Amino acid sequence: MSKPVPSSLAPHDLEAYLHEKIPLTKAMGIRVIETGPRQLVLEAPLAPNVNHLGSVFGGALHALPTLACYAALWSMLVEAGIDGHVVVKKSYANYRSPVKGTFRATCQRPPPGIAAEFMDDLRRHKKARMDLESVVPGANGKPAVEFHGSFVAVL
Repeated sequence: MSKPVPSSLAPHDLEAYLHEKIPLTKAMGIRVIETGPRQLVLEAPLAPNVNHLGSVFGGALHALPTLACYAALWSMLVEAGIDGHVVVKKSYANYRSPVKGTFRATCQRPPPGIAAEFMDDLRRHKKARMDLESVVPGANGKPAVEFHGSFVAVL
């Protein structure tokens, strides 16, 4: 169940994992920009995610923040030495404005106390749930997409 791992997951390691285990991430051209202790940032180019209007397809605007939250939670497991799985239980997004170029999704990681409580619950019950949010900024700096998801980790 537990395995020795580094205290933080390098962006290139997480990106390789995502491209191998979730082929959509490779097709979308997703890159891991940041995997720090406070936030996780993913980025994707417009070209493989474009719609008929020349902006980012709505499904891609939902997928990227979903993946940012998924990756943030999965990284927490890896960093804690836990071999578990993460799935999305439910999600919704508010689309505020179109995105016309390379786009990013940022997921703020939970504070250490909440993360520790989550890990304790996961170890004790073999399952734990966490709500996470992600934002895709627009060209004006304001959120173009606001994503909310409920994720479950299982052992």
